[in-house]
Amino acid sequence: MSRRVVVTGMGAITPIGLSVEEFWQSVKEGKTGFAPITRFDASEYKCRIAAEVKGFAGKDFMDPKAAKRMELFSQYAVAAAKEALCDSGIDMEKEDPYRVGCAVGSGVGSLQAIEREYKKMLEKGPNRINPLLVPLMICNMAAGNVSIQFGLKGKSINSVTACATGTNSIGEAYRAVQYGEADVMAAGGTEGSVTPIGIAGFSALTALSTVEDPAKCSLPFDKNRSGFVMGEGAAVVILEELEHAKKRGAKIYAEVKGYGCSSDAYHITSPEESGSGAAKAMTNAVEDAGLLPEDIFYINAHGTGTHHNDLFETRAIKLAFGKHAEKMKINSTKSMIGHLLGAAGAIEFVTCVKELEEGYLHKTVGYTEPDEEIDLDYCKEPVTGEFKYALSNSLGFGGHNASLLIAKYEE
Repeated sequence: MSRRVVVTGMGAITPIGLSVEEFWQSVKEGKTGFAPITRFDASEYKCRIAAEVKGFAGKDFMDPKAAKRMELFSQYAVAAAKEALCDSGIDMEKEDPYRVGCAVGSGVGSLQAIEREYKKMLEKGPNRINPLLVPLMICNMAAGNVSIQFGLKGKSINSVTACATGTNSIGEAYRAVQYGEADVMAAGGTEGSVTPIGIAGFSALTALSTVEDPAKCSLPFDKNRSGFVMGEGAAVVILEELEHAKKRGAKIYAEVKGYGCSSDAYHITSPEESGSGAAKAMTNAVEDAGLLPEDIFYINAHGTGTHHNDLFETRAIKLAFGKHAEKMKINSTKSMIGHLLGAAGAIEFVTCVKELEEGYLHKTVGYTEPDEEIDLDYCKEPVTGEFKYALSNSLGFGGHNASLLIAKYEE
């Protein structure tokens, strides 16, 4: 039996705020998190700018000893999950812990641990490697640490679908609650990849912007776009079965109505050029919600600012929605926080929930000059009004496409 699934808590660690409230206020102010890289000396790199998380210390969000046994991506996840669980008001003492699960994904885990220990191995030999290297670096440890820290004994999974990870994690958690595998799921994504090999690797792909002006480095859908900016952080949301949430008097932020996926089966980095794969994920999500394309007026796009993504995602929207696409509002949160890789879809989900709640669609910051074929409404300015639904897209290397349909909650 299919059950209704609602959002009852949210948490976020981002380049423009260390809580949902701080992040959302920055979004409304059009703040950006772009600045020269400080985590390492990037002077010889083609890309020297990133959207780093500022002012974060793991010990501020968890026991200092526990923080020392976690890499940055796990710390971000635990911090975001703590905020989300507190926000939800869930009392784990009153819950069956085996009915509360976790789906927190990371695209790459800890590149820092690999870099650090590989250097040590070369300099001091293989017997000097940190015994905890493997449990520190592997990407499932975000979900593992969240489960351990908060006693979540239900279904615990780590979807790894590159830049679609956050969206797939929330989607799979939604399915788990919808079909009775859990009553509550902490779901989202996390990433901390502003490292030498991370920046060098994406630069070698020519995926990163080399523009050093913070106002012009991340320009989704703009004619002058030149690549994405690496971001970092985490977002976790609490998904809950409706009756379970109502029974404990929880505040309900929104309802998850649909989830759609597809694979381009085309290329390891480039989206399929017609947009057919991404279009299918969108239409699957709309159909899963029992809605028609004409019911949807807003999309939070993957919108990375690379040449291929923005062109092919626009084609996908036109393919999925036909002439109706011309009436839709589309924006990219990456215009402010860059690309959080495995965390991107999760923070964009949080953004959609806040937008529906307040009737406020943020502008695509920096977007000024339309491109020829990229000719839809990408929110040059904020849009206010009543929006019932939001569709959030994520497209990952390997051809992974995922879309979530979020609705304003109605009895």
